[in-house]
Amino acid sequence: MKKISSRAVAALTNLFLVCIVLVIGVVCFIPNASTATRVQDRVYYKGSSEKGVSLMFNVYWGTEEVYRILDILDSFEVKATFFLGGSWADDNIDCVKKIAERGHEIGSHGYFHREHDKLSFEENLQEIGSSVKYLELISEKKVALFAPPSGAYSEETVSAAERLGLKTVMWSKDTIDWRDKDRALCFRRATEGVKGGDLILMHPMAHTVEALPDILEYLRSNGLKEITVGENIGLASENT
Repeated sequence: MKKISSRAVAALTNLFLVCIVLVIGVVCFIPNASTATRVQDRVYYKGSSEKGVSLMFNVYWGTEEVYRILDILDSFEVKATFFLGGSWADDNIDCVKKIAERGHEIGSHGYFHREHDKLSFEENLQEIGSSVKYLELISEKKVALFAPPSGAYSEETVSAAERLGLKTVMWSKDTIDWRDKDRALCFRRATEGVKGGDLILMHPMAHTVEALPDILEYLRSNGLKEITVGENIGLASENT
């Protein structure tokens, strides 16, 4: 039997070590699809209600429109979910109190509308946590939901929200009303193919306010009921 030289043994050993390093690099540094799926599975894109639909308003501006929205919701005897930015709330304490007094659900939309997918765990914790403390102080209501600005989140974002006892919420229908200032388009995006469990994202825009009564009428005429996001995703209601 032919002997393997020490040089050949050394070469094979080095090759084996290189392969190990490459495998470790792949496992540790290349994003894992299963990890991404796990993070996404911890985020709510839709509710579980068969007939319930949730109107969610992300607020960093439009205080006058918020008051008009509240009046319309009252006229239909509807409760919605308002995800409020901390910096906006700081400048609009009376409006935040009015949202709470009228029985609507309040969630966090961060404090300074930052890109949460670019923040570390500690930065996410600070940005989300400060908004939650402030909103709870003003509204005297428990905050249990977080909607990341621009829908941008990462593992660190979701983990930070969970550390604070919050569920991270996205949406199933987006009116994109902040960009496309069109009443008819807002109505169509909110209602087209709508079904139980949908989370409909809107903002306090003038054309959204104009479309809101028609949206509510459409939902009711199609046998759907307006409920809060918390109710839709199965959380016990703590804001009523």
